Amino acid sequence: MKDRIRFVTLWLAAVPVVGCALLPLIWGRTLGWELLTVSGTVLLAAVMAGVHHAEVIALRVGEPFGTLVLALAVTVIEVALIVALMLSDPGATAALARDTVFATVMIICNGVIGLCLLLGAMRHRVLEFHVEGTSPTLSVLATLATLILVLPTFTSSTVGPTLSPAQLVFAACVSLALYLVFIFVQTVRHREYFLPPGSASDEAHALPSWAAAAVSLALLLLALVAVVGMAKIMAPSIEAAVRRAGVPHATVGIVIALMVLLPETWAAVRAARRNRMQTSFNLALGSALATIGLTIPAVVATAFALDMPLALGLPFKEIALLALTLLISVMTLAGGRATVLQGSVHLVLFLVFLFLTVVP
Repeated sequence: MKDRIRFVTLWLAAVPVVGCALLPLIWGRTLGWELLTVSGTVLLAAVMAGVHHAEVIALRVGEPFGTLVLALAVTVIEVALIVALMLSDPGATAALARDTVFATVMIICNGVIGLCLLLGAMRHRVLEFHVEGTSPTLSVLATLATLILVLPTFTSSTVGPTLSPAQLVFAACVSLALYLVFIFVQTVRHREYFLPPGSASDEAHALPSWAAAAVSLALLLLALVAVVGMAKIMAPSIEAAVRRAGVPHATVGIVIALMVLLPETWAAVRAARRNRMQTSFNLALGSALATIGLTIPAVVATAFALDMPLALGLPFKEIALLALTLLISVMTLAGGRATVLQGSVHLVLFLVFLFLTVVP
């Protein structure tokens, strides 16, 4: 038994390092099926290792700080990936930030939350969570999503789904300020609203040392770098497959977003299966907020610094899907209890989003 535990511990520590060491060896190379299989395997292994190290940190610092660490780490690397892609081809990536943020919101609010609700309710029948924690989070998400993704389509200062320079600065500042207020409420002012119901009576766990938590933080960052790097490396192969299939190019962004969100999805589903739906919501909704609250200011600053075009407003079909998603999310989170029905509704919406992307 001790040998098995030692092997698992070494494996969880080695995977992030091996993943990062593999990146420069295959970066820029055309992937055959052998390298594509290796990349996919390393990506999945890095996801599992990253979730483990995030849970070690969560045990040491407590909730909701643990879920916040994973959400922020993924979002920071996602921002770096978006900015790098924008720098590589400014003219062709004007709508990249918009498409990425929209895809992330739809994946999280429908795919991740729906899967957590369905799998959690199948095991525990009725899931409970704090309305005081979920409803304010959703109100911030609805405000930021409307401000960033919807209003640019209807403003008149500029032509098309864009904002004027003054409007861009205002939107970036408001997004960052509202996100920081949310973090203050979540971690300081009303931290109890974001703890799982009955957490005070949960079985006690042995707390890892601060040294172990620091090592896990470093390994978590390496695992996330490996995940995003492998997603970036696999993107050309995915894009080629999309072209052969004849589906819209936006499908590539969705596939990459799904891979980047794998660590949070895995962690959220594990929490839901343990009947800790509040932790799942903290991970999912917190990640969606961080995507807007951190991504948009960074992208706006990059666009200003390099004089790059930036399109933020969604087309009308996507606005309708976003509005329906937010409406259903309000209904799901309003009662503090959920069953397989709510999970099924969210997953159907996720399938509608995917289908209309492939068949617009």
